[in-house]
Amino acid sequence: MKYTSEQLNRIYDRTSGYCHICCKKLSFKNYGRYGERGAWHVEHSRPRARGGTDHGNNLYAACIDCNLEKSTVSTRAARSWHGRRKAPLSRNRRIEAKRSAALAGGIIGAVVGAMVAPWAIIVGALIGAELGHNTDPDEC
Repeated sequence: MKYTSEQLNRIYDRTSGYCHICCKKLSFKNYGRYGERGAWHVEHSRPRARGGTDHGNNLYAACIDCNLEKSTVSTRAARSWHGRRKAPLSRNRRIEAKRSAALAGGIIGAVVGAMVAPWAIIVGALIGAELGHNTDPDEC
């Protein structure tokens, strides 16, 4: 199937430009360019051979090697080969997860700081928020 630039953008952004199977970083400009760094295909989570459709919620970005290796196997099985259970987060969900982690880290840091001294509440909150924000929600 031929995809428009808008469709490719949406599919690529759905996982923040990471392969949804192995979590390798992909290069948007290398769509369909086998042998290039970060080359990728549009991959059907539920293969068309098993009744999958070309609907947007069934389409993911996958590095060419993963897409070819997956063939008609389920996405769950293919991700398990790489020790993964879920697709990488979209850009918006990644930002939301980082904010939540920063807030939680700040609260925990403040509580720990309160056990040390009153001034340590602020220091603990800042350190906790920074650590929480810097965690990778996808562990890619």
